[in-house]
Amino acid sequence: MIFNSSFENIYLILPLIGFVIGLFGTMLGGGGGFFFLPVLTLIIGVPAHTAVATSLAATLPIGLVGSWGHYRKGNIDTNTGALFGIAGIVGALLGARITNLITEPQLKLLFGVYSILIAINMLVAGIRKYKEAEDEERKAKLKAVRIGKGSFFGLTAGLIAGTFGTSGTAPIIAGLFSMRLPVKLVVGTSLLVVLVNTVFAVGAHFLIGSIDLTLIAFLTSGSVIGAFLGPRLFAKAKIGKSENRVKYIYAAVVAAIGILMIVNR
Repeated sequence: MIFNSSFENIYLILPLIGFVIGLFGTMLGGGGGFFFLPVLTLIIGVPAHTAVATSLAATLPIGLVGSWGHYRKGNIDTNTGALFGIAGIVGALLGARITNLITEPQLKLLFGVYSILIAINMLVAGIRKYKEAEDEERKAKLKAVRIGKGSFFGLTAGLIAGTFGTSGTAPIIAGLFSMRLPVKLVVGTSLLVVLVNTVFAVGAHFLIGSIDLTLIAFLTSGSVIGAFLGPRLFAKAKIGKSENRVKYIYAAVVAAIGILMIVNR
């Protein structure tokens, strides 16, 4: 169901929030859905099920603008993106169905637990030391592992996107980092997968969920501008030795949001 909620004064902060999420989301590889959901539920007080569908719809412009910007900068690995995206489509359709089978407190609890687990996974992946392949047999095994990881994390990302309306950024980032991709390729490729997942998740929720067009209008009025600037600023950023720091900061933010959702369910 699509509807327009009545205007409230607190909605005036949404363009600014949207701008910040759009800017940093496209610089960190996220479509913004991971942050839209907590904003809508914890700050605006939107019912969780409506927040899920609305968050996904508000994420679409960020994914579209951000993906195009990163593609032009050469920051997207299309082969890896396709692997994640195909599995993600299946997960997104299943996730949309799951949303309508659980209560609001359960949805918040599950979202919080998933966030903390993803943060732990990212930290562990950042600490591990990997050895490069030196022979063809080893390379073949790594290729099989790569396909397995892409399918698993892609499916998980789609499932999370459809269930929580977060676009599944966290598992995508975790999966791409585990494949040892450079940070810039992780960010750009993640946005492409986010876009694919979000398109199919929105389609599913359009049929069975509730989408608030008023909230979307306020959020996207700022997020599109941020998404336009994000890839340009990221292209000028010098990451180098700070790659691990980026991973740890992102993991800390993900874990903190997860804890807040559990506490406020």
